[in-house]
Amino acid sequence: MRLTQQALEQATAVGVNADESPELKLAEEKFARAKANMADQSYKRARMRSEQAELDARLAEAKVLTAKSQEQLNVLNTRITRLRKQLQLGDAQ
Repeated sequence: MRLTQQALEQATAVGVNADESPELKLAEEKFARAKANMADQSYKRARMRSEQAELDARLAEAKVLTAKSQEQLNVLNTRITRLRKQLQLGDAQ
């Protein structure tokens, strides 16, 4: 349960928003069910739900980090293209 809570916190820390990420929303729902299972002493179900929630939270985090990396890559590619054009103009003069 502690690992799941940490995974949820980490996903939120990198910018995952439950309103925009179905994976995080699902993770939060599963974690809530896991807590309810713990209260009902359904420990096996609680562990299973908690593990699923952790994986969903990690997936949400990975998707956001991938999107951020893709944005950075696009910016760098744009800069490289701009520099190449400037170099070509400099060579032409």
